[in-house]
Amino acid sequence: MSNRYAVILAAGQGTRMKSKLYKVLHPVCGKPMVQHVIDQVKSLDINDIVTIVGHGAEKVKAQLGDTSQYALQEAQLGTAHAVQQAKDILADNDGVTLVVCGDTPLVKGETMEALFRHHEETGAKATILTALADDPTGYGRIVRGEDGDVEKIVEHKDATEAERKITEINTGTYCFDNKALFAALENVSNDNVQGEYYLPDVVEILKKQGDRVSAYVTESFEETMGVNDRVALAEAERIMRKRINEMHMRNGVSLIDPSNTYIGSDVTIGSDTVIYPGTTIDGSTSIGPDCIIGPNSEISNCEIGNNTVIRQSAAFDSKIGSGVNIGPFAHIRPQSDIHDEVKIGNFVEIKKAVFGKGSKASHLSYIGDAEVGTDVNIGCGSITVNYDGQNKHLTKIEDDVFIGCNSNLVAPVTIGKGAYVAAGSTITEDVPGEGLAIARARQVNKEEYAQKLNRKK
Repeated sequence: MSNRYAVILAAGQGTRMKSKLYKVLHPVCGKPMVQHVIDQVKSLDINDIVTIVGHGAEKVKAQLGDTSQYALQEAQLGTAHAVQQAKDILADNDGVTLVVCGDTPLVKGETMEALFRHHEETGAKATILTALADDPTGYGRIVRGEDGDVEKIVEHKDATEAERKITEINTGTYCFDNKALFAALENVSNDNVQGEYYLPDVVEILKKQGDRVSAYVTESFEETMGVNDRVALAEAERIMRKRINEMHMRNGVSLIDPSNTYIGSDVTIGSDTVIYPGTTIDGSTSIGPDCIIGPNSEISNCEIGNNTVIRQSAAFDSKIGSGVNIGPFAHIRPQSDIHDEVKIGNFVEIKKAVFGKGSKASHLSYIGDAEVGTDVNIGCGSITVNYDGQNKHLTKIEDDVFIGCNSNLVAPVTIGKGAYVAAGSTITEDVPGEGLAIARARQVNKEEYAQKLNRKK
């Protein structure tokens, strides 16, 4: 197998998106379009990837990092001009170069691999990825010769009536003999209405030289869709979401209503987990088997164990163990570490806190910047008072502690192992292990005081 290279076209501003965000950074199922393309290209045996950047170059580089080399197209003068910017990196190399647009998030690695193989097997200098369109209006048509090879690509506006009936269209993805590509690029003209240099002209140049140009027809037209505006972005989201959801269901995950379930492309879910409607799961989230998630829950960048239940709740950037029960209406904020068999109940907020095995905060509590031991019970309405107006402070609650309802633990403070805090207490000093802390005013009853109040009325 010859050396393989890839050029990702990601320099266009995307004015039709009408957005401050650079076009290829618009997300599809939680991941920027260009990242989808790069991830699929990386799944192949590629020697070098070169991403052509223009508008928003630094933001694209920040997103893709060192997964690619970069070439700058300062002025957007067409697709051929864009590829030519990779000349200094690739032009002298022997091998095959894949050219793919950064706004085609649905294209699969398997399709690109099939394109490579077809190109190598046919011995062509260029191979075009094509698709069969029910309505080819607006697309360049593939005109084949009697031998089945490509004779030319005809743009819709230039096509004859007969050519417009052709349903095989150019998807804008190609394989080229690398040296033949860069040699041909030197001869591409901008003698057209837009004054730009177009990559399909390379095909015409190669044909005139007597070189072979072939085409590989992909089975999926929707896979080749380019995203140029918000309407196409929503359609790509729908197709990608359907693809992701079907993959999880075939892997043994139950989605009660797939059309109302939103799962990111990097999420992993174990078998026999059930996802209820209205749930969004994204980022690098992993969920174990036999869990129940939703309805109406949001989970992002979390690691979740087995047999855990999360109902009508939100969890972000945290670790959640096995046998955990969360919700309804709980909020797990970043950097929380919830161990096995923990109960986080309704209207409880956890932030940057560790919860030991078997501990409970069942209702109406805020636990932030805390270390909670094992088998701790935190009563209804209790909170850690972690902020003094300038800095956050740590609350430590050791194993087997019982915190009574409506208690305020004013950090920094430590509640010793096995201690009790009486309901309604505001704790400002450490509580010794096995001790009982009572920090509230003694109750005073005023006999018949209500009658005095009534007389004043």
